[in-house]
Amino acid sequence: QVHLVESGGGLVEPGGSLMLSCAASVKGYIISVMGWYRQVPGKSRDLVASMRADGDATYGDSVKGRFSISRDNAQNTVTLVMNNLKSEDTATYFCKAVVTPVGPSLRLSTYWGQGTQVTVSS
Repeated sequence: QVHLVESGGGLVEPGGSLMLSCAASVKGYIISVMGWYRQVPGKSRDLVASMRADGDATYGDSVKGRFSISRDNAQNTVTLVMNNLKSEDTATYFCKAVVTPVGPSLRLSTYWGQGTQVTVSS
């Protein structure tokens, strides 16, 4: 079973910073990719940043240079540091994990956290 718990959202003024954390419980699974997506009502859920187990990171174009993702493979956690926040960063942020079962299977499954709200406003 896989369970993701996010923390760290909140209200921040433009130009400010926030840090989001996600902890995964993954009994019987290995995490391939962990990352963050965000969504505003009526729009698609878009990539913010993700990181593979080898440390290779991918960022959405709108956050490059402002956000930084890091991952602790031993603790099954992923952290997103968000700097120079803008009003357009306001969204619900979701943690995502792509996992594969321990053993010979190569099947990948995707799990999502419950989401945490980030609001950037003065």
